[in-house]
Amino acid sequence: MSDEGFKRDAAPRHQGPQQASPYPISRLAPVHDLVDVAREIQEADRMLGTVASGKLQLLAKQIRALQEEARNLLEAARRDAELHRASCQFKRRPGHVYHLYRRPDGAFYFSMLSPDDWHGAPPHPFEGSYRLEHDMSWTRAEDIDDIDAERSQLPPLLGKGR
Repeated sequence: MSDEGFKRDAAPRHQGPQQASPYPISRLAPVHDLVDVAREIQEADRMLGTVASGKLQLLAKQIRALQEEARNLLEAARRDAELHRASCQFKRRPGHVYHLYRRPDGAFYFSMLSPDDWHGAPPHPFEGSYRLEHDMSWTRAEDIDDIDAERSQLPPLLGKGR
């Protein structure tokens, strides 16, 4: 059987080893056209675009989460600074809960007495209770249990206490 009917062009036949052939040398090998190569490149470009787009969306989501965390951090720092400026007639100690009141002139002050200690009738409007943390930040009394539970999870996560 002759190869003449199967030739695609008049180029000379490859004379080197089969693995170095720039084109398929078997009739059973798939035909590689320039159109096929272009289609493959186009598909790779589309896939890379999709992957890059997905990764960029993930980064944008992480950036938004970090921005929100930064806003929360700045708000907490502002609140902590205001609480440290509140009048206090005793030495504040980390780990203790203090109760914030507002005088008629608008000034804040801390007291060791809660509204319950005043039998529900404190001398000034009650603004909230806060625990002074060891890093000198303040935690609202309502959040103390959640913060303590979160902190109790840290040693196992860090591999301590095993």
